[in-house]
Amino acid sequence: MSINKTSDLSSRFALDAQALGDLKQGAKDGSPDALRGAAQQFEAMFINMMMKSMRDATPQDGPMDSEQTRMFTGMLDQQMSQNLAKRGVGLADVLVRQLTANKVNAQALALSGEAGAGGTMPAGLSADMLMKTPGALPAPAADAAPAATSRSKAPHVRSFQDKLAAHADEAEKATGIPAKFMLGQAALESGWGKREIRNADGSPSHNLFGIKAGPGWKGKVVTAVTTEYVNGKAHAKVEKFRAYDSYAEGFKDYANMLASNPRYQRVLAHGGDAATFARGLQRAGYATDPQYAAKLSQIIKHSLA
Repeated sequence: MSINKTSDLSSRFALDAQALGDLKQGAKDGSPDALRGAAQQFEAMFINMMMKSMRDATPQDGPMDSEQTRMFTGMLDQQMSQNLAKRGVGLADVLVRQLTANKVNAQALALSGEAGAGGTMPAGLSADMLMKTPGALPAPAADAAPAATSRSKAPHVRSFQDKLAAHADEAEKATGIPAKFMLGQAALESGWGKREIRNADGSPSHNLFGIKAGPGWKGKVVTAVTTEYVNGKAHAKVEKFRAYDSYAEGFKDYANMLASNPRYQRVLAHGGDAATFARGLQRAGYATDPQYAAKLSQIIKHSLA
């Protein structure tokens, strides 16, 4: 008695190589469920890609972050993607209808799924294809708000912006650097405020930019453990940082530091582009993390867009 493996794909692990093999075999055998199964696998991969993009936009340089934790997080994301696809978010149904109408067979979709098993969009079926194919994805309502509106942002992003936007606007007036860029840097340095440097009594230092207290600093000081990179390797160090009485004071000092320090002049001169701004800060020595510019640019372009 033959068993239809294709119909049981919803219970299989996301991006399972054996499952993709079953899809191809089902397509060759002319199984009516092959296209449905391939669409479900594609839906799982699509969800997994979105989850990966969101994680990439979140700073991952905490003490608990490592290659091992990232590997297990990736595996968990894959399984969560499969579970969401099993419940259905609507993409698989749309794909089946559209691809059937366009006579795209299950074998082509299954083969594209194999190409995409590494975590990228399948070679035979791309996001660009979906966007260009009429009816491939549900059209937004005419009065729908743009994706970049504050309502579409994550709650912690909205909260962070609401709390600090006015101070960033004032700093923009002093430096010409867009407030969004400075909010992005504050978010990266402080983990969206969750890893803000604190005084010994637990009160906030209001230093969201990780500005250290050098010999010339005459204000308040707070001591904290920080991560510095030497030859690409992370090392924990105890450093002294500046402390302020308010976030307004912290943003003002950050703006003054950039405006008065000659090494940041090129950053100010090219403050209109997020990627250029981020690379300029890294080149000027603002941070030792080799991925600093990439992380900052990602936050500005995606989380704060």
